[in-house]
Amino acid sequence: MFGIVRPCRHRLGADLSRVWTAHLCGLCLALRADHGQFARLVTHYDGLLVSVLTEEQSPTPGRERRSAGPCPLRGMRTASVATGEGARLAASVSLVLASAKVRDHVADADGLAAHAPVAAAARRVASAWERAGGRTGASLGFDTALLVDAVDRQPLRERAAGPGSDLLGVTEPAETATAAAFAHTAVLAGRPHNAAALAEVGGMFGRLAHLLDAVEDLTADEAAGAWNPVTATRTPLPRVRRLCTDAVLGVRLALREVDFADRRLAHALLVHELPRAVDRAFGTSCRHGAMDTAGREPAADGGGSAGDPHGGAVGSRGLLAGCGGFVGACCTCRICCAEERRARRWRRKRQGRRRTCGDCFDCGDCDCDCDCDCGCDC
Repeated sequence: MFGIVRPCRHRLGADLSRVWTAHLCGLCLALRADHGQFARLVTHYDGLLVSVLTEEQSPTPGRERRSAGPCPLRGMRTASVATGEGARLAASVSLVLASAKVRDHVADADGLAAHAPVAAAARRVASAWERAGGRTGASLGFDTALLVDAVDRQPLRERAAGPGSDLLGVTEPAETATAAAFAHTAVLAGRPHNAAALAEVGGMFGRLAHLLDAVEDLTADEAAGAWNPVTATRTPLPRVRRLCTDAVLGVRLALREVDFADRRLAHALLVHELPRAVDRAFGTSCRHGAMDTAGREPAADGGGSAGDPHGGAVGSRGLLAGCGGFVGACCTCRICCAEERRARRWRRKRQGRRRTCGDCFDCGDCDCDCDCDCGCDC
């Protein structure tokens, strides 16, 4: 799983968590239904935004559902999952963009892709995913050539980038691709007047995703000598953060112009979660100060471990037990919940009052006690 929008179910609440899971599982099952089991590998958190935007613009949000059987990632529980054109468009976009990511790894000779046999197999997979995504997109009236063209421009933009170059010149292909996908949700939902605003939302989201990906990979890329847009353009990190903050604000403002039937989940993911994504990538939080890449505070006594959200060293358990414990923590949301428990303790200690939605955007963290339909401007 990858993506910059990674909400915890305790922040979303029970109702929105069920809807979010319905879209995530719907994307996964749409990939399987149209393209086979292997295609489910491209399921990711950001892709489901296409499905969410399509559904929440529709006249009857939540109507297109079906029951899905038990799944290990749901603790062997059944679930109601999203179906319909939104899920299929999300699958199409995910396949095309995943094919681009695979080709990028091959071009950079990252990891196993440095070996010729693996690289050849990866190229075949990428080509198959691109064709499959194109077929699904065409059936929905979406021309994935827009995405492919943007992907093909990316290496050209990267080769042209150098010290002093505009960092946003490198993010343009991602902005264009995401803008096209978001705008087409308005067409599928029968609200074409939303297309321009959603294109703006998508462009800002694509910019943000590209920048945060670069920031999160910065240390590893520098160690490996791999190309990174921040390093290549020698853009100072404070400048990168300002660009990210501006993109978050751009998403927030453009989303206000979209005519939704029900905007709750789109608002939660694109307004409340994006500032958290920025804090996570830059290793800071308005609540906790410095945090590690998993969004956890470093232990004050130095006794904690980055691999264990509860402070115990994974290594002391042994490899298999440690891996099993980590997987269990992820699948049951304990990692997120550890952060949430600290947040609640911090709020009780430092604030001593109810948070309201009027506070949420100022610090990029909305753990407010009211519903987002309360009339707040966040």
